[in-house]
Amino acid sequence: MDPYIVLLVGAGLLILLVAWLPMALRELPLSLPMFCVAFGFLGFSAAGSDYPLPTVYPEVTERLTELVVIVALTGAGLKLDRAFDWRSWSMTWRLLGIAMPLSIVGIALIGGWFLGLGLAAAILLGAALAPTDPVLAADVQVGPPQSGEEDDVRFNLTAEAGLNDGFAFPFVNLAVVAAAHGTLAGPWLLGWALEDVAWKLGAGIAMGWAIGRGLGWLTFRVPNRAGLSRTGEGFVALGATFLAYGLTEIVHGYGFLAVFIAALGIRAAESRHKYHERLHDFADQTERLLMMVILVLFGGALAGGLLAALTWQGALAGLAFLLLVRPLAGMVAFIGAPQPGAERLAVAFFGIRGLGSFYYLAYALNEEHFAEAEALWATLGFTVLVSILLHGTTVTPAMRFLDRRRRRVAGQPEEDPSEAGDEADAGDHEHAAEHAK
Repeated sequence: MDPYIVLLVGAGLLILLVAWLPMALRELPLSLPMFCVAFGFLGFSAAGSDYPLPTVYPEVTERLTELVVIVALTGAGLKLDRAFDWRSWSMTWRLLGIAMPLSIVGIALIGGWFLGLGLAAAILLGAALAPTDPVLAADVQVGPPQSGEEDDVRFNLTAEAGLNDGFAFPFVNLAVVAAAHGTLAGPWLLGWALEDVAWKLGAGIAMGWAIGRGLGWLTFRVPNRAGLSRTGEGFVALGATFLAYGLTEIVHGYGFLAVFIAALGIRAAESRHKYHERLHDFADQTERLLMMVILVLFGGALAGGLLAALTWQGALAGLAFLLLVRPLAGMVAFIGAPQPGAERLAVAFFGIRGLGSFYYLAYALNEEHFAEAEALWATLGFTVLVSILLHGTTVTPAMRFLDRRRRRVAGQPEEDPSEAGDEADAGDHEHAAEHAK
């Protein structure tokens, strides 16, 4: 049988599963990423060769994960209804300014003390695993634009996932430079602080906001006969993504940060316009297809021995990252916050590891030699795999519990699951009819 035809059949089946499974799994403690990883593991195990190991294809790994992350960041920025405000985003600042640095330090300490990693490798592991992933965290993020699904838990996890990929980059670069110099002390630290922290963060924020507001003005404000926003072309979201990322990288800023802020800027130009739904839908569909490809390849890498270098210490450390470091760092960050304890715990717990972590590790290993590369891939791969399983099975019941609790506190009747499903189906039909017009 022609392998190409078999590939087409497998790809078609998987694409249909990506489209249909989220609806089928809506009431179950399961997630789409689990099926993609299992599909890849079984498929590559059956083939028995050409395993997509990141150590064998480092450049492809970096570019594929980079692409899915920037598309996910655009989708995250477009679906936030809450306007940017220092006070209403206060929990997000706590996550970025307290929880993420504490997570990096905690993971690095475990990596150095318990796993015996060198200083640079320990910092890299912390920087790669600390940020909440914008791709795999979709189940705990807000809904599409103006859908009303923007409670504090979902909002803060979405905003955190959008921003912390950019803010983690200085620590990734710190690990790279430390590996190059063999030490964490020296005059080069000043250059790192000025370039990798001050300049690149500042350039990412400034470029993202300028490009986002400029594209928003062109789309919604330029007086013209047709109106650019009336084109209805959702793939404009990809154009905005690539433009913001590319221009920011040209001036040596953090493109991840710029992409998310550009999406916020486009949304702010005309926050209630229906065109944002088109843009978000296209970005979301593209993200899911890319996620499917990468998770299938991840399953293939698992079949090919990605975890061969994993020790029991590495497995225990991965569990500690997920069950102790991130939740404790999150709860420390929320000391004195006005939100209920259950909501603070949910935000602290669902700091999901994922494809962004793959990107950071691939990027750093392509920039500089790390003797512990195989151990880093094994520990990170195990942590992401456990995150997919752990968070994938707990997110549905946890979010359902919080939604019921929120309705009780507000004095609203609890929804019957079947009615909620009918309501969602009716909304889908209405959405489809609107698109047809």
